[in-house]
Amino acid sequence: MLEKEKINFEKTVVVGIVTKEQDESKLNEYLDELEFLTYTAGGEVIKRFWQKLEKPNPKTFVGTGKMEEINLYIKENKVSTVIFDDELSPAQQKNITKILDCKVLDRTNLILDIFAQRAETSYARTQVELAQCQYLLPRLSGMWTHLERQRGGIGMRGPGETEIETDRRIVRDRIALLKDKIKTIDKQMSVQRGNRGAMVRVALVGYTNVGKSTLMNAVGKSDVFVENKLFATLDTTVRKVVIKNLPFLLSDTVGFIRKLPTQLVESFKSTLDEVREADLLLHVVDISHPDFEDHIASVNQILQDIKSADKHTIMVFNKIDAYKPAQFDEDDLMIERTSKHYSLEEWKATWMSTVGENNALFISATNKENFEEFREKVYEAVREIHVTRFPYNKFLYPDYKDAVDEE
Repeated sequence: MLEKEKINFEKTVVVGIVTKEQDESKLNEYLDELEFLTYTAGGEVIKRFWQKLEKPNPKTFVGTGKMEEINLYIKENKVSTVIFDDELSPAQQKNITKILDCKVLDRTNLILDIFAQRAETSYARTQVELAQCQYLLPRLSGMWTHLERQRGGIGMRGPGETEIETDRRIVRDRIALLKDKIKTIDKQMSVQRGNRGAMVRVALVGYTNVGKSTLMNAVGKSDVFVENKLFATLDTTVRKVVIKNLPFLLSDTVGFIRKLPTQLVESFKSTLDEVREADLLLHVVDISHPDFEDHIASVNQILQDIKSADKHTIMVFNKIDAYKPAQFDEDDLMIERTSKHYSLEEWKATWMSTVGENNALFISATNKENFEEFREKVYEAVREIHVTRFPYNKFLYPDYKDAVDEE
């Protein structure tokens, strides 16, 4: 008889602040996301702490009174990890660790840990290790003293090298080695991309956990790993897909997230080359998520950072089967009707007038709802790119309704 696997979640508390730029509702959104990230990494959030501050305290991120309250709570409840919603400076991390006798992480560290868990291939592991080393370098603090030169006494005089300098040198050497390794793999991958010929390339982009891999599996009949957790996909998967008789390449890329660590954007730049070299982007959005408009803005910002914002993009609003508008009572004069109360039809009208009727789709990848419309729009967009590239192939690919189904 097989034994049931028991997962031990680490007891965790999360900490955030309300500032001029980030009000209470925005903080709650970020803490919800941080809680999901913690769950993905193997932790269980048992309490949230937050404080109103003009700006983060340069010494301890939150005020001293709040820090004492957190310290008391973690001692009483035997909490093993405290996670802060924003990136901590090396000095803040050092000071907080002195006060709280437990593991202290920030959002960046947590995302890096999830990436390290999820990295399957040598390439992904190299990219994650590079990001971790770049994050670690300014945060090294001398924990040992056996190489210190300040101890004095017989045999201790003269020049020496402190352990922290040794550690820094080791990390710097490792960073240089990893960068060289990534350069080599980049060359191999650019050769692979070059070998794909002149086929039209389509890339799935979007926030993490919006259903890109599910959509990839549904369209490409492939078997990409799918899970309802953040960053289930780290490695880019490329598949040849045929809609009717038109072949093209479809790639599933790493998901984006708000407050994405700069180290990760840097080290994953080469993975994002798939996006940079794509002819068409399918921007997948989880419309059932209450903050999906923020997610769209975050993805657009990252696309701008990697110079891909001007590409032809089709907005694919996924998970329409899970969409539920907030309840609105017309007789209640205290509540103002906002976009949270919109029906799907209203969202359709909004987005189709914003990005154009041919550039917005509303589907459910799991239930294959509106899938025929999705296939038609993707076929027409890919056909237009293909015919521009090979005008003499126009007669091979007629309109979607007239095309022969070769699947």
